[in-house]
Amino acid sequence: MPNNGYRWLRPVAFIAVLVVLWQLAVSRSSTHLLPGPWETVGGIGDLVSHGLLLKYVTASLFRVTWGFIGAAVLAIPLGLMIGWYSRAEMALNPLIQIFRPISPLAWIPIAILWFGVGDLSAIFLIFVSCFFPLLLAAISAVQRIPSVYVHAGRNFGLNHAALVYRVLYPAVLPQLITALRITLGVAWIVVVAAEMIAVNSGLGFLIVDARNAGNRYDLVVAGMVIIGVIGLLLDVGMRSLERARSLRWDYAEE
Repeated sequence: MPNNGYRWLRPVAFIAVLVVLWQLAVSRSSTHLLPGPWETVGGIGDLVSHGLLLKYVTASLFRVTWGFIGAAVLAIPLGLMIGWYSRAEMALNPLIQIFRPISPLAWIPIAILWFGVGDLSAIFLIFVSCFFPLLLAAISAVQRIPSVYVHAGRNFGLNHAALVYRVLYPAVLPQLITALRITLGVAWIVVVAAEMIAVNSGLGFLIVDARNAGNRYDLVVAGMVIIGVIGLLLDVGMRSLERARSLRWDYAEE
């Protein structure tokens, strides 16, 4: 129990120190361009009182959810297939390597051309940003399975379906969960950038709109803080999934 308390105390203390340093830097600045912590809290209060905080957070999470899930549903099975069948990798790898280095933000003009300004454009950009990392992670996960495991399964007479379920699935799942966690962070970054250009709602839009509508830098920083906090919560959730899977894996081995 004490260890758990200290584990949470350290990051909280570090954040408190950063807030104090932030306040000191603002109070000693002659320009006052950057709002202080209390002004930022006041900006968050304004968003809550006007009913905008929940609206913008919900809009951003909605786009991230559908873009992320769509990429996972398509990229992971395709990646497992490509990794399992060497001929599929030989045929598709050149195409993958051509599209993979293209920044998701480079697709913004095409997304607007295809889907217009709205949710579909942002979802498409998130989908693109998540698809290739998950695809490559799935391919790598399959290719890292020790061949002795596959040979042992075949020697025990496992058919193709049983081999996939009892060998492929347990072997690749830990790496895929890690890839999902990292990719979710990428999706959260991209949705903010997409909302600054392709939509008229969400946390990214909040930052741009606050900057353009009277230089409300308190709302700009408030949006940044909210984005960071939600990103932290998403990462904590994915870490919990990793730990839960690890515990079940250890229990199964025992």
